[in-house]
Amino acid sequence: MKHVSLKKSSLLVLAFALAGSIAFGQKKSAQLEKEQAQLEKKLSNTKSLLDKVKTGTQASMNEMKLIDNQVKFREELVQNFDNQIRSAELTISSKDDQVKSLQTKLERMKAQYKKLLIYAYKHRNRYGKMMYIFSASNYFEAVKRTAYLKRIAEIQQKQFKLIRQSKGEITREITSIRKEKEKKQMLLSEKIVEKNAILKDKARQQETLNKLKKDEQKLMAELKAAEKQKAELKRRIKEAIEKEIAAEEAKAKKEKKNTTASTSGTKTSGGSSTSTPAKKEVVLTETKESIALGKSFESNRGKLPWPVLKGTITEAYGRNPHPTMANVYTNNNGIDIGAPKHAQVRAVFDGEVTSVLNIPGAGKVVIIKHGSYRTVYSNLQEAYVTVGTKVTTKQAIGSLLPDSDGSLSTAHFEIHQVVDGNVQKVNPTLWLSQ
Repeated sequence: MKHVSLKKSSLLVLAFALAGSIAFGQKKSAQLEKEQAQLEKKLSNTKSLLDKVKTGTQASMNEMKLIDNQVKFREELVQNFDNQIRSAELTISSKDDQVKSLQTKLERMKAQYKKLLIYAYKHRNRYGKMMYIFSASNYFEAVKRTAYLKRIAEIQQKQFKLIRQSKGEITREITSIRKEKEKKQMLLSEKIVEKNAILKDKARQQETLNKLKKDEQKLMAELKAAEKQKAELKRRIKEAIEKEIAAEEAKAKKEKKNTTASTSGTKTSGGSSTSTPAKKEVVLTETKESIALGKSFESNRGKLPWPVLKGTITEAYGRNPHPTMANVYTNNNGIDIGAPKHAQVRAVFDGEVTSVLNIPGAGKVVIIKHGSYRTVYSNLQEAYVTVGTKVTTKQAIGSLLPDSDGSLSTAHFEIHQVVDGNVQKVNPTLWLSQ
């Protein structure tokens, strides 16, 4: 009986291990499928924008940036398919081993059950059972023998149920393996399609590059004008945030002065006033609400919504190589997002509008305060908000200017943090949801 109990325990342990490995495999597979869906969405957005690009130098620049993204996303998607296929192969291999182990256990149980059936058949005479009980030397031994026979019958029934359960597990595993294999074949087909699409994208990219090289002088002039515009935008944004900080510091100093005046100024018995304490530097302190909002903004790092509903990053944060000219780089204090023409711009978090600027060439600029953080939205044709407006997450704050060729729009987005009165820029890509 002990031997049978051990067999039953080992089967249960195997079943739990099997369930655990399946759950882990499903979790990994689900994560890869989620990444696949995100990449396909990015590809769809990029393709939609590419379809709207017109002819002309500026349009060709947009086209180059969009094709770069298209190639990158397709290559990531192919890598994702590779990962899913490898994961499926590992899962299938693991399940094959588990099924073989389960089948071995099942065969052993069948052999044991067969022996029990033969024994039961040979000793099926009920008088034999009775004689076995009545031949006991005393009453207590007879009770034990009765319980033993009952236990044997229960074990037979449980073993039969375990065999049926094991058969069901094996059947389900085989079905699951077949589905995995079918899924793998589908992924292989999709992978081939994506690889062919990459080749077509690269061919289109080369055509666009050849077209742009003919207008290199014009491109250089446009690049210099764009860099000059960026420098002006940077200066105005810095100036606006520093002006806001100065106003808050002045307000804090005034409040400090009023508090000091109300608690000092007492005179001595000779009529002269007491000595004035040495002037201390006033440190700007945020309100409790502002601190809470800043912490809440910070806790949403990597989860903020995009400032446009649909779009693709056409220029990343920091130093970027020019898409067509060798050894030429641009610097970006934020990110540029290619979007549909006149797309609406949204606040990425709750806050208060502190500045609305109008910069020639960069359109309108909206700055929103989120505690110690500031988000900046530029290249707006129209602003729907004014200074002091309280905004909520995803609230529309304006619409974008069309690009020079009139086919698309570009949203410029920045994030800054105020630390000890100093303005520091941060990488917006790390804060937006992927």
